[in-house]
Amino acid sequence: MSKIKPSKGAPYARIIGVGGYRPTRVVPNEVILETIDSSDEWIRSRSGIATRHWASDEETVSMMSVEASGKAIADAGITPEQIGGVIVSTVSHFKQTPAVATEIAHRIGAGKPAAFDISAGCAGFGYGLTLAKGMIVEGSAEYVLVIGVERLSDLTDLEDRATAFLFGDGAGAVVVGPSQEAAIGPTVWGSEGDKSETIKQTVAWNEFQIGDVSNLPLDSKGEVKFPAITQEGQAVFRWAVFEMAKVAQQALEAAGISPDDLDVFIPHQANMRIIDSMVKTLKLPEHVTVARDVETTGNTSAASIPLAMERLLATGQAKSGDTALIIGFGAGLVYAATVVTLP
Repeated sequence: MSKIKPSKGAPYARIIGVGGYRPTRVVPNEVILETIDSSDEWIRSRSGIATRHWASDEETVSMMSVEASGKAIADAGITPEQIGGVIVSTVSHFKQTPAVATEIAHRIGAGKPAAFDISAGCAGFGYGLTLAKGMIVEGSAEYVLVIGVERLSDLTDLEDRATAFLFGDGAGAVVVGPSQEAAIGPTVWGSEGDKSETIKQTVAWNEFQIGDVSNLPLDSKGEVKFPAITQEGQAVFRWAVFEMAKVAQQALEAAGISPDDLDVFIPHQANMRIIDSMVKTLKLPEHVTVARDVETTGNTSAASIPLAMERLLATGQAKSGDTALIIGFGAGLVYAATVVTLP
């Protein structure tokens, strides 16, 4: 017989507040066309993207996260001191250690919460949300701050015609707290490591720092390119459209609902064509509001779902209490989908 006392957490968890931060600089497709041979029409038809936000030197991963977190905490109606956990999903914080979550926790005045970073690419917000739910239900924290934040402009090869137009910067945050009813469904998540080469960093950091640059990619000026994100567009598109629709359906079934029960669909904002194809494959009813934040925000990886959620609520396209299906997918290849009640 175990002598360990059982955990005494909340019966359930829910999202109780959301906040977002978009950098002040808005970058239209015309700026992207200065370095690639393409057209505004081609970019829009391939991705649905018209503009994206790029961060200034002052708009760091930490600064954007603090801004989004402050809004989420205020929206939740709690104080920073009540935060017992800070989870940050990002691939664009360049310090290996310490985790940027610890700096953010200090800057928002959270006291001494558990604080750590995770790297799950565009599925990172779903991973963080699932971890936060577990912390609250098992009783190690009452409120957990989950942040998705990226400065992907730092990892964009502006001469790569396949990816230069895709990425944007920003931060989205939610506060997860206790609930007396189920408001975050079971997570359907996983990985397909055999496809890990389809989305990747071009050069490892240790290769980039080695003096011999003979094997490193060069830009049009003959200078060594900074490591960037690259992808096999068609392979990723096919995987996202066909396989992720199956995962989304599994998440609905795990939550015990059908597409007719949904009010909102918030997929990772990777590409408008992927979003529209998933809507068609899932046979979502016309009454379901679909997030299409990618048009003006671009692909912000881990930040895309909370940013899209925040905009839908702020504009009145979605409302508190709505039932939403969220799904993230990307580098790894990894994915995570769940059904939530909006704050």
